[in-house]
Amino acid sequence: MSLNQPENLQAMESPRSICHVVAVPYPGRGHVNPMMNLCKLLCSKTPNIVISFVVTEEWLGFISSDDKPANVRFRTIPNVIPSELDRANNFPAFIAAVLTKMEAPFEELLDRLELPVAAIIADTYVAWTVQVGQRRSIPVASLWTMSASVFSIFHHFNLLVQNHHFPADLSEQGNDRVDYIPGHTPICLADLPTILYGSGRQVLHHVLDCVSSVPKAQYLLFTSVYELEFQVIDVFKANLPFPVYAIGPSIPYLDLKQPFSTTSLNGPDYLQWLDLQPRGSVLYVSLGSFLSISAAQMDEIVAGVQDSGVRYLWVPRGLFKIQRLLWQSGSSGSLV
Repeated sequence: MSLNQPENLQAMESPRSICHVVAVPYPGRGHVNPMMNLCKLLCSKTPNIVISFVVTEEWLGFISSDDKPANVRFRTIPNVIPSELDRANNFPAFIAAVLTKMEAPFEELLDRLELPVAAIIADTYVAWTVQVGQRRSIPVASLWTMSASVFSIFHHFNLLVQNHHFPADLSEQGNDRVDYIPGHTPICLADLPTILYGSGRQVLHHVLDCVSSVPKAQYLLFTSVYELEFQVIDVFKANLPFPVYAIGPSIPYLDLKQPFSTTSLNGPDYLQWLDLQPRGSVLYVSLGSFLSISAAQMDEIVAGVQDSGVRYLWVPRGLFKIQRLLWQSGSSGSLV
């Protein structure tokens, strides 16, 4: 299935003149958005590119109305993984399904694509794409949507084990210095990603498996600024047998100047509102995209913030939540 396809695409240009890229994000908002922003950036730089953006049918319902260039085409696979709406209830089962259930329908989709595939850009957490690329002789670029430093910690996980910092009791070892990860400045053990020692540890083996697949890809992309993490990134440039790129923050800044965007430039000026508030007086509220809460829970959170009297800048998720917040918001807050 595809939406917003350029009409008579193959009539306009021959398949050989078109660079067809398949983008495969991990099915989560914090991964889909960076992948789409990267695709927009590529389209702004290369006019003869066509990108097939692969999501589940459920995810198509979430993003089909979002702004995008005409040469980014949505392609879907069946809903073979648990619903996004309740994935937090059993996250280990969700990530296991992503790693085991999506590969077969993805390959079936590749067989149906009209244009030959020049490359696959895949989230690191859909590691099976590397094997698909190997079988089909398609180069794969692995997109890591967190900092290069976090990737390095997982990549060098064996050093934590060798130095008796995994497993570890943070109540006793939390202040231990981790000063042996290549390219890293020293860091306290307690400041490492919580997945290593918190409740997320139940999916740690999946994360390590995904990271270990990256050296078999053909490119590694970090959504980071090279100058901020050059020591870490240089380690990978020196040790991986393929190009490593820091592509910068994959955020939607291009939407403000691209013709495909419907973003309003005449909306509320949040920066101006913030400038009018006393320094350090505004509470930033964002519940993220991982957990879903009920309307009753949202009412309780809103009531607590309102009753506190504190100034706030709130970034709500979902139209119905925005409407509820608008109805209940007072002059002490601003909604984004």
